Amino acid sequence: MPPPNASLLQVFPPRLNLLIIRSLPIFSLARVPKIPFRCCSSSSSSISPNPPHQSSTSTSTPATQDKKKEVERSGALSASPPAAGAGPGGNQTTAIIDVNPPRGTRDFPPDDMRLRTWLFHNFREVARLFAFEEVDFPVLESEALFIRKAGEEITEQLYSFEDKGGRRVALRPELTPSLARLVIQKGKSVSLPLKWFAIGQCWRYERTTRGRRREHYQWNMDIIGVPGVAAEAELIFSIVTLFKRLGLTASDVGFKVSSRKVLQAVLQCYSIPENLFGEVCVIIDKMEKIPLSEIEEKLTSIGISLEAIKGLVQVLSLKSLPQLEELLGAAGDAVADLKQLFILAEQYGYSQWIHFDASVVRGLAYYTGIVFEGFDRQGNLRAICGGGRYDKLLSTFGGDDIPACGFGFGDAVIIELLKDKGLLPMLTHMVDDIVFPLDLELQGPAAMVASTLRQKGRSVDLVLENKRLKWVFKHAERINASRLILVGDSEWQRGMVRVKNLSTREEHDLKVDELE
Repeated sequence: MPPPNASLLQVFPPRLNLLIIRSLPIFSLARVPKIPFRCCSSSSSSISPNPPHQSSTSTSTPATQDKKKEVERSGALSASPPAAGAGPGGNQTTAIIDVNPPRGTRDFPPDDMRLRTWLFHNFREVARLFAFEEVDFPVLESEALFIRKAGEEITEQLYSFEDKGGRRVALRPELTPSLARLVIQKGKSVSLPLKWFAIGQCWRYERTTRGRRREHYQWNMDIIGVPGVAAEAELIFSIVTLFKRLGLTASDVGFKVSSRKVLQAVLQCYSIPENLFGEVCVIIDKMEKIPLSEIEEKLTSIGISLEAIKGLVQVLSLKSLPQLEELLGAAGDAVADLKQLFILAEQYGYSQWIHFDASVVRGLAYYTGIVFEGFDRQGNLRAICGGGRYDKLLSTFGGDDIPACGFGFGDAVIIELLKDKGLLPMLTHMVDDIVFPLDLELQGPAAMVASTLRQKGRSVDLVLENKRLKWVFKHAERINASRLILVGDSEWQRGMVRVKNLSTREEHDLKVDELE
């Protein structure tokens, strides 16, 4: 007669079976609650707001149907955890977690993480070449830092909420306001000019498209305390330097350059109040996204006359500095700044990378002077990067105005561009050595060998399980290991190990203290 619940004992080693059988009269398996398990081909896109032990009735809407279809396409399998408070025989429906990241966000498995690390290394290396210092800020900031009254799109895309202390906070949508806050905080304890850079994650709730996500990483470089356009010229050259490092040329990418002072001059001609300047810039920035009739309607709604709108549209169509100088005259700051910038670009050696385009104004209200955007010349992608001068940002947060300029460079668009150009590097997992004990009793000596090699700076994969040598060779191939270190009993007795070069297939015995 088979023992009670014999099928359950098949998962245990034979030595434990007798012990379990003897304990069965004391511990009845009938007392163990049944754990519900479901394997589903589709799941809700989020955890149910209802507690697991409660049931809820949902109404099917087009939005929820779209979400269901999206999850079904993912084909993810999810196992539900036990229902809270479920007793024996309980079969209540439990919440199922979608294994995909929230829409517009990303996981970074090893292959993607290597690519991100490579890109960030290039960001940091360019910043080092230009003598910038790295800073960072909290991902969570005060909501007030990002809310301005110029109708900026970014204020409508905030991930904001009230924390448990009743404070309004937001996940940062950009880095520049945080930089301004830190500069004000440091005050006179830092010497100007400041050359700071940051690489941080930013969050915006916007429509996801190619190169546009709801979270992205952004490389910012800012110069605080330099009033002249030499600062902008230096920043643009730093981006050109990055493009060259990545294999891009002036035929692949370029920069559109203009100045907010161009619009200021036009608005002054039509006696438009200065307090409308920021709103006008934000509206004009949408010219490539919405029809001209909508632009005119939005400008009219804030009090801009049709005559002024006609003048603005005429100026924004200009594509050369001589045309701008003819229209505005050579005496204004806008023309003088732009001419100086192009002279410096010639001296730096990147004049073929930039051209004047009056339609570039950038969508953030705080810009005050030169503005620029990096773009791909085939026009398949959104702006690669953008920046400009923001001399009056600090005073909006209660600080003293300090001349400043900077740029933001996202990680998403540049990866798409490099993919299109076939310039993404092949980044594989690389390991120097695999250390393999030929017997379980040699696990300790193998750990000593691995430790010795790691202290000498080598990356070492120590095999921790009882594996066959055939598996070890296949594993070495998967992780691109250079050497295999075999710890065998006879060699170890002589204070030696067997070293196999996996590229040449040569092998020899070597003393442990001679391993390099």
